[in-house]
Amino acid sequence: MIIDLESPRLILRRFTAADVDRLYDLDSDPEVTRYTPAQGKPPDYEQIRDQVLPHILSYYSLYPGYGFWAAVERSSGKFIGWFHFRPDRQEVDAIELGYRLQRSAWGQGYATEGSRALLLRGFTQLGTPRVVATAMAANLGSIRVMEKVGLKFEEQFIHLGTQAEAVKYGLWRRDFDPSQDPNLWIGPSS
Repeated sequence: MIIDLESPRLILRRFTAADVDRLYDLDSDPEVTRYTPAQGKPPDYEQIRDQVLPHILSYYSLYPGYGFWAAVERSSGKFIGWFHFRPDRQEVDAIELGYRLQRSAWGQGYATEGSRALLLRGFTQLGTPRVVATAMAANLGSIRVMEKVGLKFEEQFIHLGTQAEAVKYGLWRRDFDPSQDPNLWIGPSS
């Protein structure tokens, strides 16, 4: 297992081909995918196995330091979802922050903790110039996480994949405050 990042309660590790069932189970909960382009529809196992997971795995060689990570709860070793910190498809110099967590992990601060760890790593170690994140306007939980980690509202728009109202938040490296959470630490485990 390649561990890329740790925080006090999370391990963010690289995905492997063995994670197909975890991804399928995560996306099988209609509440988890309610605010995604899938809009709660059940996933297709073969598509996750043959397209989604290979796409996730390709990031490790295409964009060193960026990509997708399986989120594992440190105390239990349980897979609770994923985070991505990847080149944005709209803005050339921006990195997109995102996450998807199991319902059992909601409301426990994991999305905030993992997002802060990725922001800290991006701005202090990778030289990331700017981070952006989007959410459906109705997804108040995700919007709150974006605000808690210091991203600022930039615009409201219609999401092309869902035709729903969405919001975009962003943060420039020059505006990042690394002292926001002095207890956060990052790095691979020994």
